[in-house]
Amino acid sequence: MQKTIFGSASLALILSATPAWVGATDLDSATAEEVIAKVHEAAKYLHDKGQAGFPDFNNNARWVWKDSYVFVFSCRDNKMIAHPLRPDLVGKPILQMEDDKGNLLFQKMCEASNKTAGGWVEYLWPKPGEAKASRKISYTQSTEVSFQPDVRVGAGIYDEVMSVEELNKLAQQAIEPKKDAP
Repeated sequence: MQKTIFGSASLALILSATPAWVGATDLDSATAEEVIAKVHEAAKYLHDKGQAGFPDFNNNARWVWKDSYVFVFSCRDNKMIAHPLRPDLVGKPILQMEDDKGNLLFQKMCEASNKTAGGWVEYLWPKPGEAKASRKISYTQSTEVSFQPDVRVGAGIYDEVMSVEELNKLAQQAIEPKKDAP
């Protein structure tokens, strides 16, 4: 009896210490709308706070939710500025990074983020807590940070169905003024 209680208590302790995104279900999956909103929020945050805000993306739960997270990079400087789940990438060159299919994912993200509404890029990337790569689609947007131009922010979803075209339309709608607004 004591062994069973201890076993259950140990399992409960392990599960409570496990990050929320490990073993996430579809109900715990980020939506495209959440990603767009979070990237816009991150761009505004960096615009307002400047370079002093970069470290906040490495260790702040505000930028990690469900199975997604915001990352910050520079195309001009060819480096990852902040990444909450992969600190090993921070400061490293990114433009030559390829996924399992040979896609130069950050070069594509740099191109997509040059659009007025930002853009979505499809590639293969492991889900948090997994080793095997899955289909990921990330939304990226450029932001103005004082004393460091060319800062981009991004976040993504793991989705097998939505197309990049559908997602780009959604991003465009997010920046268009509401027709009912005064």
